[in-house]
Amino acid sequence: MQLNPCVYLLASFRNGTLYCGVTSDLVQRIGQHRNHMVEGFTHRYGVTRLVWYEQHATMDSAITREKRIKHWNRAWKLRLIDAMNPSWRDLWPDITGQAPTADVHGPPPARG
Repeated sequence: MQLNPCVYLLASFRNGTLYCGVTSDLVQRIGQHRNHMVEGFTHRYGVTRLVWYEQHATMDSAITREKRIKHWNRAWKLRLIDAMNPSWRDLWPDITGQAPTADVHGPPPARG
């Protein structure tokens, strides 16, 4: 089994409730959150929108990064998301190769 270590942030909506997690299979894990397959925080608070993720070479480095981010204050997490995904668009279509839906937040992408 090939590992693809990732740290990720989920949000309930723009500037809503945040959840930080780590996984070796981002698509599978986000799918579990989206389909409420695991009881817990994300299920209880409806936190299913993938708004940020970061790939790592090893699980150790991903786990270390996740622990650091979990200790950050909220403003730092918001800046991290805004730097990668300023519209807080759900990144699920990006990681699964699907076409994005109309369920976006913020201005539409520039045409050019």
